[in-house]
Amino acid sequence: MGLKKLLEQREAKQKEMKQLLEVAETEERALQKEETEKFDKLEAEIRAIDASIQAIYKQRELEEDAPKEKEEKKEEETQEERDYKDFDAFIRNEVETRDATTLNKGDNGAIIPSTIANKIIDKVVDMCPIYHDAERYNVKGTLTIPYYDETSGKIAMDYAEEGTDGESGSGSFKNISLTGFLARAITEISKSLINNSQFDVTNFIINKMAQAIAVFLEKEAIHGTDNKIDGLKGITQIVTAAAATAVTADEIIDLQEAIPDQYQANAYFIMNKKTRTAIRKLKDGQGNYLLNKDATSRWGYTLFGKDVYTSAQVDEMAAGKTAIYYGDMKGLAVKVSEDINIEVLRETKARQHMIEVVGFVECDAKVQNAEMIACLKMKA
Repeated sequence: MGLKKLLEQREAKQKEMKQLLEVAETEERALQKEETEKFDKLEAEIRAIDASIQAIYKQRELEEDAPKEKEEKKEEETQEERDYKDFDAFIRNEVETRDATTLNKGDNGAIIPSTIANKIIDKVVDMCPIYHDAERYNVKGTLTIPYYDETSGKIAMDYAEEGTDGESGSGSFKNISLTGFLARAITEISKSLINNSQFDVTNFIINKMAQAIAVFLEKEAIHGTDNKIDGLKGITQIVTAAAATAVTADEIIDLQEAIPDQYQANAYFIMNKKTRTAIRKLKDGQGNYLLNKDATSRWGYTLFGKDVYTSAQVDEMAAGKTAIYYGDMKGLAVKVSEDINIEVLRETKARQHMIEVVGFVECDAKVQNAEMIACLKMKA
């Protein structure tokens, strides 16, 4: 019997079992003796069909010309395992860097294990929602991103009368440039831990490096640094609160409405946890809280139907500070080079019985679409 026929029989028998249960549930009773016997018989028949289906799959697997693909997959997995093994051995100083190792030599003797570098970047994406949701670029050097600006003028359509002139208008093409600002993350590891064969040195470094990079990127994305990363400093849609240490529901609505409807679908709020606490106490005219817990939301809270993300990097509500950001983070362009240079320093902390692992990355971030993001600034 063919696979298709077996699957059809299985589906039909499963449907019969479901109908037996539904009838008993509708009549609010247990299965009768005849129904139970029929149910057990159908279950046994389904298990027999499953065994036949598995046999067909195994036969096809043996017949297919798959050994080459399996061997390639096995080789890829082995390469990743070798990367981890060699890097672990290098950290433990059990082997010297050699031409045969899976780790490549970089400038100044730096070690660049691509597998580990990619793992670090993947974890940074998971740890930092702003970086996760931003428009990410993984390239070296300067990246120029063009955009169309209609703030000073735009193409307009109007009714026309024959023989009369019309007014022309157009926007203009501009661009932003993302360069590469060098930043580093340093992880200190106790030699006592390294000497413990059960301690997973490689994953410890991956997690610590990713955490440090994620915190740095989130801070720079939000605040930026003069003459370095701009981050969200390029926001042009700014709502100013009437007070220096409190916000109102109307001001939050103004902030939300600053974003055009076409960019609202993926927009969310970003604020400090203390700001979220203050907003949780705000109520509407009917006494309902504006900010509510929502198990289905991304971070457990919603405000005016939008998710709320809290970050320790955002300023609290204080005079002149930017307390809330709102919008679609695709309006922020972030460039991080995936070529992370990792270097092991054994002597700098030798007296403290520790070693240092230093990772260097190139990164930059700028607002690439000012319409997609707005912020609420407290009164000066």
